[in-house]
Amino acid sequence: MRNQNNNYFPSQTVSDIEKVSYEYGLKVAKAIEQEWFDASNYGQGGYSAGRYSSNQNNFRKLRLYARGEQPIQKYKDELSINGDLSYLNLDWKPVPIIPKFVDIVVNGMSDRDYKIKAFSQDPYGVEKRTAYMESIMEDIQLKELKDFSLKELNVNTYKNDPKKLPSSKEELELQMQLTYKQASELANEQAIATIFEGSNYDLIKKRFYYDLAVLGIGAVKNNFTTAEGVTVEYVDPQNLVYSYTDSPYFDDIYYVGEVKHISINELAKQFPHLTDSDLQEIEKNKVTSHGRGETYRDKGTIRVLYFNYKTYSSHVHKVKQTRSGAEKAIEKDDNFNPPEGVEDYFKVSKKVEVLYEGVCIVGSDKLLKWEMAKNMIRPKSDYSKVKMNYSIVAPRMYEGRIESIVSRITGFADMIQLTHLKLQQVMSRMIPDGIYLDADGLAEIDLGNGTNYNPQEALNMFFQTGSIIGRSLTQDGDPNRGKVPIQEITSGSGGNKIQALIGNYNYYLQMIRDTTGLNEARDGSTPDKNALVGIQKLAAANSNTATRHILNAGMFLTTEIAEKLSLRISDVIEYSPTKDAFIQAIGAHNVAVLEELSNLHLYDFGIFLELAPDEEEKQMLENNIQVALAQKTIELEDAIDIRDIRNVKLANQLLKLRRKKKEASDQAKADRNIQMQAAANSRAAQQAAQADMQKQQVLVKSQAELEAVKSELETKKLMTEAQVKKDLMQLEFQMNMQIRQMEMQTIKDREKQKEDRKDERTKIQASQQSELIDQRKTGGTPKKFESSGNDILGGIELGGFTPR
Repeated sequence: MRNQNNNYFPSQTVSDIEKVSYEYGLKVAKAIEQEWFDASNYGQGGYSAGRYSSNQNNFRKLRLYARGEQPIQKYKDELSINGDLSYLNLDWKPVPIIPKFVDIVVNGMSDRDYKIKAFSQDPYGVEKRTAYMESIMEDIQLKELKDFSLKELNVNTYKNDPKKLPSSKEELELQMQLTYKQASELANEQAIATIFEGSNYDLIKKRFYYDLAVLGIGAVKNNFTTAEGVTVEYVDPQNLVYSYTDSPYFDDIYYVGEVKHISINELAKQFPHLTDSDLQEIEKNKVTSHGRGETYRDKGTIRVLYFNYKTYSSHVHKVKQTRSGAEKAIEKDDNFNPPEGVEDYFKVSKKVEVLYEGVCIVGSDKLLKWEMAKNMIRPKSDYSKVKMNYSIVAPRMYEGRIESIVSRITGFADMIQLTHLKLQQVMSRMIPDGIYLDADGLAEIDLGNGTNYNPQEALNMFFQTGSIIGRSLTQDGDPNRGKVPIQEITSGSGGNKIQALIGNYNYYLQMIRDTTGLNEARDGSTPDKNALVGIQKLAAANSNTATRHILNAGMFLTTEIAEKLSLRISDVIEYSPTKDAFIQAIGAHNVAVLEELSNLHLYDFGIFLELAPDEEEKQMLENNIQVALAQKTIELEDAIDIRDIRNVKLANQLLKLRRKKKEASDQAKADRNIQMQAAANSRAAQQAAQADMQKQQVLVKSQAELEAVKSELETKKLMTEAQVKKDLMQLEFQMNMQIRQMEMQTIKDREKQKEDRKDERTKIQASQQSELIDQRKTGGTPKKFESSGNDILGGIELGGFTPR
């Protein structure tokens, strides 16, 4: 409830010197204490406890309900009669209904994985990102020229890997979001992750998610000390104090703090300036209870308030003009005011927010610490602003009142508990079914075997066989009113009441489901066997939507604390003596970022969370992937890459992009196949033509060779024939010569013979003449000397030896 008496705080318009003073800090501490711990100052409703005690009681009640351990006195008052419970023997233990719903919400959200992303938004980082994009665009636009240079001249003019160049502007934008990371961004992400790991942030996250679900508010705190460096701490919301705000994100508060219970020895360690007398005085005057129902379990602790107070400081400079004409700025306090009429110097001032840290003992005038905070968290985009050490969020806050899921359903949980007690009461008063036995009816029965049909025999027969023996007439022949001697007595009134109470129980349980949005599909308690899987998933998705504000609030806390840690890291690297140890701790995970870490304070980062998709989003993405795989529009490697992306929107964009690339690749492959087929056909035709030509050439060559062989054979034949003819001619010539010689010889011999014959003839003639003469003388005939046909060579024809 809004504080109506906010005039207890000291004025913020006083000088900086006064703000630093112990008295000013004590006024601030007392004002906070009066606003939160003074019962007379809390609201207009007549509360008997202060705002702090009221919050303590309210949050404690909600936490007990969330554990199923709420007080049972209200239930006893409801069922008792003038406070008398002597007639009731019931189990008063509360039915743990609410813990189930709280666990469903908290466990489902605290297990959601996320990744912290750092985005360099300073001019240097933007310039590097722009230069990288321009280099890629240059490589894309001049790809043909650079390919030619690489292929023909063996000169690589690419500024990036040509195999990893995007093919379109859309792919370039997606690549910048998915894969591009500057070394400074990686270093900052690694530094934040290291701090989270060192502070066990996973455990802190589970605790504030539980607070968001149960109390409706969650808080964490970051701190920086030279001994421990940067740390993250959990803050219990019931120990918080803060200025009034309507913002769920507490971004307009001007003070915030928390109450801690600290022992004397711990107090002495934290504040070594305290003397023994101071500690004795503190222990003597300690407050062990404050307001209604708010007591400490440990009586040896001191209630200490740690708080931040935001105000402003004036940065004043005296600007003086030197003899050389230059201007010189001299720092002054905020009380400096140059006199009128002075022209050689003037005043320049600027208002900036500052943060003071204070520690006080609640219920006393003892202020343990008041000083301007060291290493204040200032956004680099606006150094005049300052951030609190605390990060708080209450997603369902209105006019200072905080609502949670548990606060919505405590009334229904009470009704369920009362129904449960009534059900026990009805069951305790129920009596079992009985048996009515008519003794007169049994007396009229004669079994005929000499035995008596007594009541015990009848009951044994009834319970063992379910049969009974009766008589419709008495022995006197009158109608027997006890003809059915055994009858069951049922008491059905208790059963109807039980069914009514069970229906009432289910009604209030359904009211809890309707109020919180946690339906059966969310917890899987009673899934309908006839409900389709898609309908169940839709119901679970609607339930997730009903509690999405808690998830968003937790993400806001993580993002807010990561942003503050990013600024704190700059302080560590720039100012802290633990700089080297911190850098080495981060470098142990990633040595490549060591160089960037040394200059990390020069950058300005934007921090955002990349939340892993929930089961429904994963299923929807997986369905898209399976459809694409079934249609063969993406490869298995594409599906693996898409599943690794946490951002579902980017994953779907990558899926669409890979589909387009696959379609273009398939089309290009088809075109290449067509071209290859056409080229193959052309080559086949060409090869066939070449084969035919070669065949023809071979045939021609073979024919030519054959003709050459024939010609050669013919030539050889002719030469042989010529040689033969020559030889024959030579032989013929020789023979002719021989013949000629023979003829000549013959002729010569003939001539000789002729001569000889002539001589002989002459002799003969002479002889004959002489004989003739003698014959004549004697009277005889002359003798003939020629041969008869034996002087000619017959059968030899020399015409065959004529040259052809």
